[in-house]
Amino acid sequence: MRTCLTRALGLTFGLALLGGCASASAGPDASVPKYDHIVVIVEENKDYEQILNPAVAPHIAGLAKQYGDATRFYGEVHPSEANYVALLGGDTFGIHDDDAFYCKPGQVDPNCAGAGAPGYVDHTTTARHLGQQMEEKGLSWKGYFENLPAPGSLAVNASDPAFNDGTRKTALYASKHSGFVNFAQVLNDPRRADHLVGFDALERDLKANALPNFALVVPNQCNEMHGLYGPNIPADCTGADLAALIGRGDRVVGDLVAKLQATPAWRSSQRFAIVITFDEGSGKTREGCCAVTPNAPSNFGGGHIPTIVITNHGPRGARDETPYNHYSLLRTIEDAFGIKEHLRHAADTDKGVVPMTPLFRDGG
Repeated sequence: MRTCLTRALGLTFGLALLGGCASASAGPDASVPKYDHIVVIVEENKDYEQILNPAVAPHIAGLAKQYGDATRFYGEVHPSEANYVALLGGDTFGIHDDDAFYCKPGQVDPNCAGAGAPGYVDHTTTARHLGQQMEEKGLSWKGYFENLPAPGSLAVNASDPAFNDGTRKTALYASKHSGFVNFAQVLNDPRRADHLVGFDALERDLKANALPNFALVVPNQCNEMHGLYGPNIPADCTGADLAALIGRGDRVVGDLVAKLQATPAWRSSQRFAIVITFDEGSGKTREGCCAVTPNAPSNFGGGHIPTIVITNHGPRGARDETPYNHYSLLRTIEDAFGIKEHLRHAADTDKGVVPMTPLFRDGG
């Protein structure tokens, strides 16, 4: 199988890209079974090799071994924000920083630090997103964000008063890890408070067996392995002890998966998938695949990241070596919900964006 890989150090990006995206022969869209529930849990800034080590992240590594491991999954860019947007909209829309979702070129604002740079783009896009597609199919969706200040909140950052120093370095919730708030349709949605909710709502929905068809679940920056810096930050949330930070996030993911698997929906005949993925790799290397453009500052490849697919009726012990990225995952979700439209790069089969069929199919 050819590799679709680009690296930051010394490679000719064009040649690396030509060397390999997966071909469309990886499986027709029709072969993705229809799903009733898909929950995507997003963690932060770690490489595949860091997490797929049972001594470091026993819960995630164990789930990868037991269920489905996408061994060659990549981010789109550095830093974080655009990868969330790519997952939901099929493009980074030119974003290549973590500025606030409302920032525009030339805007003078503490949360728009790069707004004066050449090529800076509006961080709110009018493009379509996965939530709109779901609603048009009569299906439900929510984003669950830990420490979101209130349902539908448009806060840029929010934190625990015990260690909040007014900067995003101590922010438990960060809108740069939302993705949905970068879409104008979400910002203007009169039902935004129903769609963007906190982990208190997640607990209620789990207990009531009322999960939506699609859910994006993002723990806070201590619990998603991002880490924070400042006075009184918990020791296992700082970057000073990487093993402790990863261990904390791994336990949180393990707990979330256990709660999801305890629901009646998981134990039913309905098809239910839980996807654990990351936004980008730990460094600034440019590994990437599948419709990335090495010379584009917003789409050059965001590193080799872990992505685990856990299904209630699907494969066990599966290792899929097909190159994938967040565009591939978006395409798979669209297919799994019977959505015929593939948003932007999710449609780029000629560039190697194919559904993750081997990890979502029925059977062991």
